[in-house]
Amino acid sequence: MMVTTTDKIPGREVKEVLGVVFGCCVQMKHVGKDLRAMGRNIIGGESKPYTELMEEARRTAMERMIEDAKKLGADAIIGMRYATAQTMVSAAEIIAFGTAVKTH
Repeated sequence: MMVTTTDKIPGREVKEVLGVVFGCCVQMKHVGKDLRAMGRNIIGGESKPYTELMEEARRTAMERMIEDAKKLGADAIIGMRYATAQTMVSAAEIIAFGTAVKTH
């Protein structure tokens, strides 16, 4: 499945717009990893546990968005974007969304 942030795909033409598709993931980290990450507040630098949390949530949201598009019979998603929010301490929500289309 082709996924792009642009509204056009070079060499392909949008034949049919099928609708907006979404993938959502709320990811939480283990309390032990959370405590290590809080130590970074004191000494600074990248928080690897939170980087991993966001990467895993992003990947899951993308996969779910693609599955949503496949259910509509899409072969591509255009205009793809991410939105993110902190839903609670140690939890991150990532939403992937875009327009499912059929191309030729």
